[in-house]
Amino acid sequence: MSDWESETDIPGLTIGISGPARRSMAHRLISLGLRLHGARTHYIRPGDRTNVELLDGLVLSGGTHVHPGRYGQQPQVTARYDLKRDATDTELLRQAEAINIPVLGICRGAQFINVFHGGSLCQNVTPLRVHTRHRPLLLPLQTVRLVRDSRLGGLMYSHVIGANRIHSQAIKRLGQNLRVTAVDNDLFVQAIENTGRQWLMGVQWHPEYLLYHTGHRRIFSHFVHAARARKLERLDNREGPEFHS
Repeated sequence: MSDWESETDIPGLTIGISGPARRSMAHRLISLGLRLHGARTHYIRPGDRTNVELLDGLVLSGGTHVHPGRYGQQPQVTARYDLKRDATDTELLRQAEAINIPVLGICRGAQFINVFHGGSLCQNVTPLRVHTRHRPLLLPLQTVRLVRDSRLGGLMYSHVIGANRIHSQAIKRLGQNLRVTAVDNDLFVQAIENTGRQWLMGVQWHPEYLLYHTGHRRIFSHFVHAARARKLERLDNREGPEFHS
């Protein structure tokens, strides 16, 4: 299968997925979550020169830690960094914001959105946990509390949900024009969205591993719906080149 996936999906709606040089199962599951709702996907590797105007939406996936230099700190923990990916994601977010296409950030992606907007991260939350588990969780065993009048709160059937956790970093200082929409039992930020007109959401957990769960699957369906609506709006306004058949 090539990077341009699923020739049988509804044509014309293309979502970019930014990730590491080598795709993992998580990235294939993200693609599945999007394709289930009628989108086709284009995988973006670090260093790729991508014209975001050719996309209808953008997903920033999980992966390595965001380099602390991006928010004015020195590394305080031993971690893997990918400076090329940091630079690529910065350019992708800049372009996506300029043309107002929907953006979904997952784990590292949510953290990177926060840093892009001038926020900072806690480099290691593990020793700070009191009421939550210290070990990674693939199953939705972490309690997350949602803000009722938020985009995410409107998607879920309950305002207290279960989520997984595969991260050791967390949002610390919130970026500009963002709001917190979910926290865990230690009050670490679990989801953010923007306060402007662009559809932008970041979740700290990995909904791609929870596609069997209706609520988490709806994150992808709502994102694809927003991408489709924005595409129609762009075509109606005749913005940019006519890049879709």
